[in-house]
Amino acid sequence: MGPYLIVGAGAIARRVYPLLPNAGRVFALCRDTQSMGYWREQGTVPILGDLDNPRSLERLGGLASTVLHFAPPTPSGPTDTRTQRLLCALQGSKILPQRLVYISTTGVYGNCHGTWTDETGAARPETARALRRANAEMQLRRFGRNTGCRISILRVPGIYDAGRLPLDRLRRGDPLPDSNPWTNHIHATDLARAILAALHHGKPQRVYNTVDDEPLTVLQFYTLLAQHFGLPVPTTLPFDQLKQHLSPMSLSFLSESRRLHNHRIKQELNLQWYYPNVRSFLERC
Repeated sequence: MGPYLIVGAGAIARRVYPLLPNAGRVFALCRDTQSMGYWREQGTVPILGDLDNPRSLERLGGLASTVLHFAPPTPSGPTDTRTQRLLCALQGSKILPQRLVYISTTGVYGNCHGTWTDETGAARPETARALRRANAEMQLRRFGRNTGCRISILRVPGIYDAGRLPLDRLRRGDPLPDSNPWTNHIHATDLARAILAALHHGKPQRVYNTVDDEPLTVLQFYTLLAQHFGLPVPTTLPFDQLKQHLSPMSLSFLSESRRLHNHRIKQELNLQWYYPNVRSFLERC
């Protein structure tokens, strides 16, 4: 299945790397020398490059048969030019990748007003960052159709683990909307396992909702955390009053409500979660 190219060599890449089959070299695209040092110590071949600098990507063509694309999209504009530059670099050689896994976002569905949605539901992104993710998905699926590369797109919600819980918000007493929107979650360990399963079993140009088995309302989620860690349960306010307390980024997350089915990823990739819901994580925590 290798050689492998990791693009976006951050926290998720560090979880995935130890799980990769020992079948070829692993290259890691790094934006700075500090990151290069870490990945060199892990036994990979770090490559200094920046998705915002096309000339720095010229070495990527023909390097790997498997690409793990975890990089965030461009910070502004309707087009994810980072994915665009990556795909141009990958096509700069006669040897094209055979498999590519991309981490997208469940935000591409937009506000579903709490209704259940699966992968057949239309993408209706409402935020600028979700629009760019949807654009990246479109680019990747076109690349897959044109080149024969098998693209797997994992639509991911809020990722959590022991070090990625919103406990500071609870300590600050940040309020929540009284509309109580629905949210979805996935533990970082299960996301890493889903990425490996997609490499092995993902169907061509296929989208997978990578969410756990139990959607929670925002209030349910924060109440579980508050009770487990002995912190105050948040108060609720009408949405228009939250602007006085929360950042525009936090408000945008709280403005959408959706419950997502995960039947496809569990059936096609034969996955059972280590953490089927947030409660199971807290019981083991």
